[in-house]
Amino acid sequence: MSRPADSGSAGPRPSVVITRRLPSAVERHAAELFDVRLNESDRPFTPEQLREALRTADALVPTVSDRVTADIIGAPGRRAAIIANYGAGYDNIAVDAARAHGVVVTNTPDVLTDDTADLTLALLLMVARRLGEGVDELRQGRWTGWHPTYLLGTRVSGKTLGILGMGRIGRAVARRAHDGFGMRVVYYDPPVPIGEAKAAGASPRTSVEAVLRESDFVSLHVPSSPETRHLIDAERLACMPRHACLVNTARGDIVDETALIAALRSGTIAGAALDVFADEPRPRREMLELPNLVLLPHLGSATVESRVAMGERALANLTAFFGGTRPRDRVA
Repeated sequence: MSRPADSGSAGPRPSVVITRRLPSAVERHAAELFDVRLNESDRPFTPEQLREALRTADALVPTVSDRVTADIIGAPGRRAAIIANYGAGYDNIAVDAARAHGVVVTNTPDVLTDDTADLTLALLLMVARRLGEGVDELRQGRWTGWHPTYLLGTRVSGKTLGILGMGRIGRAVARRAHDGFGMRVVYYDPPVPIGEAKAAGASPRTSVEAVLRESDFVSLHVPSSPETRHLIDAERLACMPRHACLVNTARGDIVDETALIAALRSGTIAGAALDVFADEPRPRREMLELPNLVLLPHLGSATVESRVAMGERALANLTAFFGGTRPRDRVA
């Protein structure tokens, strides 16, 4: 399953299991700091492998592909005292169970904000200008040459973007849309101070529905939770204008995929672009067949810069914990 990385200097050091292969610079640094076990196969751990890691190591570094459930955390013989998640979101970890069992949980916020915001705008442009359909036409040899009514999309500049969730990424998307494309930005996220959103060029609305009714494009940036599961359902999709497009770079379960498929087929909305799915890595077959749906394989933070920075942030949290201080990014 895994092997110890070259740990360098002698002496007992905390043992750390990293569940997926990380950028080589991060793995080298981890080996300088800890007794590290790497997952050579780079396949997601099974539940039993996760239990074994928690039994035999002082710390676990999982990723979004690892479901660290309550029964795994509460299994007898657990040794690990910290789970340093490699990712800003931590819905893959049963945080309440970790808290109940005295296990510290950390995440890696901030460092992937810009890259995820960039990808959000890329998806918005792809669905607006029908770029995915154009690529398919070329690859499948169906393009017969330029003509005036071929693959007509819609303009982005000057349109209204609605944002649900105005945290770091939501605000970064708002700034890009407002300053870069002259878009009018509205949002719904009551906990966010109006001043912070205003600085990003966004104006508040009183409900999710108010944002949906007003927007040409809607971008989702809320965390995954029981409260946000299927936040976008059939009823709310019906609130959107028929020419509107939905973009999701947050978490797959925020959107009711059955309702989305029906809305795209019926023309309730014009298009959608998703970087995340409810059942990764297996998007539903019907989704793959929809020409007005752009799909990406969870690439939001997929730059060298972000992935190295995420790893370094996880290592900094571990270093603080084992050094006896509170990790900067503790969430439980």
